[in-house]
Amino acid sequence: MPPAPQQQPERHPIPGVKNLVAVASGKGGVGKTTVAVNLALALAKLGHKVGLLDADVYGPNVPIMLGTTQQPEATQDKHIIPVQSQGVKMISMGLLNPGDKPMIWRGPMLHSVITQFLRSVEWGELDYLIIDLPPGTGDVQLTLIQTVAVTGAVVVTTPSTVALADVRKAIEMFRQVNVEVLGVVENMSSFVCPHCNQPIDIFGHGEGAKTALAYGVPVLGEIEIDPRIRIGGDTGKPVAALGEAGAGAKSLYAVARAVTARLAEVAGTAAGPSIQID
Repeated sequence: MPPAPQQQPERHPIPGVKNLVAVASGKGGVGKTTVAVNLALALAKLGHKVGLLDADVYGPNVPIMLGTTQQPEATQDKHIIPVQSQGVKMISMGLLNPGDKPMIWRGPMLHSVITQFLRSVEWGELDYLIIDLPPGTGDVQLTLIQTVAVTGAVVVTTPSTVALADVRKAIEMFRQVNVEVLGVVENMSSFVCPHCNQPIDIFGHGEGAKTALAYGVPVLGEIEIDPRIRIGGDTGKPVAALGEAGAGAKSLYAVARAVTARLAEVAGTAAGPSIQID
């Protein structure tokens, strides 16, 4: 019998933010940040007001992927003004602690900075605030869940057996703390050979869907292995920023549309964003 959901302290929403979406993974190396950044950009391109909070304090790669080193400014009352990058409001420890100096922090310090990012940043009016969580089920995840009302979580995986073992832990974590799992994204799902034009399942294929089915959560999409997606992140020009017709962006926009559809479903209203899933 699965453990009963834990009783949680009262969690309040962030003023002005309609939907708070956590992007999580059971383990590192599955492309979680790539999905989070492109999801935020795709939602912005679809006409929504979007923010992106880089909560991966130990590996804050969002600024690199968005191609910005701009440091956020502070107001007189010590609130933080997020950086605007490619149509998205963004905050990251990578902007406050640039360079290669590592963050050697214990739990209480992590709790403090994440709380400040959530409560002291002037996000303004947002349709979606995407939070890129660190991999695993540790201090940052617990701080987020205990501090604010998370609308739902997107779990990113690859089809490999090792990744899926940790996905199950991530799903169970969100369920135990009463956070809706919006669905699973299978990243690095397949690779189309440029010579024979046939799909090659480098890490396997479809295992993410099987795991989602076993846990009764939707599959939000499958993202192929495409060098253009990797190059876009490395150069600060993510493929989603080029629009839905951009090279390598179609599957990422399909994920964005699926996320908005799930959020409307969770809200239990037909008044959510107008979407069409291909």
